[in-house]
Order: sequence, then structure tokens, then C-alpha cells
Amino acid sequence: MNHLITKEAAKALQRMDANTRQRICSGIEKLPAGDVRKLRGYKNSYRLRIGEWRIIYTMTGREISIDAVLPRGDAYK
Repeated sequence: MNHLITKEAAKALQRMDANTRQRICSGIEKLPAGDVRKLRGYKNSYRLRIGEWRIIYTMTGREISIDAVLPRGDAYK
């Protein structure tokens, strides 16, 4: 599968400490496996939970687009 990361998600990853960034990147590489759930109200949007972080992504065919990397409190607003 191809993984595309938006500018916003890339900036969020750059601001993180190295350990957290490594955990999230390894979780993204394993997609669509992991603690994944479909988001209600959206056609192809899902979330991946890694500790207190949420990775919001869309999946179309063989392509996964990482839309956002947010802390749990901000992810669902």
C-alpha cells in the first residue's frame, strides 16, 4: 500500500519527540492493521489509536492518505 502524508500531519510529526514519532511511524507503516476503527459520518475515513495519539486517515483502493496526527482530545472536534 502507498502511504501519503499531508503537510499538516508531517508538521505534527516533526514537532514530536523522537520516541513518540518512532511509535507513530511504525504504526503508520503497519496500516491497515492495529487499533483501527471507521469514523462515523465519513465514507472512507478511519482512525488509528497509538496511546494518547490519534492518526486520522482515508483509504481508497491501494492508497492510504494520513490526514492528521492529533492528541486524543483534539482528534474528534
